[in-house]
Amino acid sequence: MTINVNGVELYYEKIGNGDPIILLHGNGEDHTIFTGLIEKLSANYTVYAIDSRDHGKSSKVKHLRYMDKMEDVLEFIKKLEIKKPALFGFSDGGIIGLLLAIHHPDVLSKLMVGGANTHPSGAKSFLIVLGKILYFFTRSNKLKLMLTQPDISDAELNSIITPTLVIAGQNDFIKEEHTVSIAKSIPGSQLKILEGENHGSYISKSEKIYSIIIEFLTEFSQ
Repeated sequence: MTINVNGVELYYEKIGNGDPIILLHGNGEDHTIFTGLIEKLSANYTVYAIDSRDHGKSSKVKHLRYMDKMEDVLEFIKKLEIKKPALFGFSDGGIIGLLLAIHHPDVLSKLMVGGANTHPSGAKSFLIVLGKILYFFTRSNKLKLMLTQPDISDAELNSIITPTLVIAGQNDFIKEEHTVSIAKSIPGSQLKILEGENHGSYISKSEKIYSIIIEFLTEFSQ
């Protein structure tokens, strides 16, 4: 299915019945990274899995900004009249989730972010160097996004009132101290560093991430 938000066509899949949960993928990916997770969650939840702008089957754009992506998700929620969804965002999807919780604190019921950073410096140096080399040759807007954004302050994180779970792999591309700092800056948040996992390995292990998500959602169920 597609929906027009902020002048772009977003592709999404809606599957299942129950309380709503939105899934947001990372840079250079699309909703299909969550295929196994969607199957499991849809047994008890209404799952909305979105291709963000310039990704998957959604509209291509010349420039990418996390704030634009956040506004897309906000408009998506409003247009479909989704009441207080939970949101799980992986990597770039997690950044979008953080921005949504900061700027629109009443929209989400729960927030789960995996492998997110609040500044490019939160990524390990080898990733930044590799990204700069690849950008020199490709001028990719996705690489430019990774190298120049986001810029979320500790004070902004401290304003989040949505129950939040912060996840990262033990061997993540994101520095562990950066992930820990994010969790410490969000009042009352929970932190899970997943032993033996890298940036996205736990996403492909759908049973593992499903168990983590269900445990968090159940704990904060109304």
